[in-house]
Amino acid sequence: MTASIRYQGQLRTEAVHLYSNMTIQTDAPLDNQGLAQRFSPTDLVATALGSCMMTIMGIKARDLNIDLTDTKIEVKKIMASDPRRISAVELTFHLPTKGVSQKDKTILENAAKHCPVAKSLHPDLVQAVVFNWAD
Repeated sequence: MTASIRYQGQLRTEAVHLYSNMTIQTDAPLDNQGLAQRFSPTDLVATALGSCMMTIMGIKARDLNIDLTDTKIEVKKIMASDPRRISAVELTFHLPTKGVSQKDKTILENAAKHCPVAKSLHPDLVQAVVFNWAD
């Protein structure tokens, strides 16, 4: 097993990662009867996409001896209705890396776009990704 999830009532859950014992709590969003005091499950999906892309970029960057420390990602989740679902995730990367060749930038960007989460999401979900390289 990967995790154990307990419903806490009032549209909230707590998930425990069984390997590390770390926890994540969720809350329903304001537009779906919640208080939005924690990540919603759909927020976690959008955030997981950005985290996965960054992790895969980090692996490739390490192979290329490039330091991506302090890269930031802005995540915007867009919801649709009928049925209620995530219709798009917009990710804007801010990479503070100077002196990275265009070839390496292309390699890193392609690595990100092929992360397991990106490949696991439904093809109708728009993944709009922008890479801003600080030079």
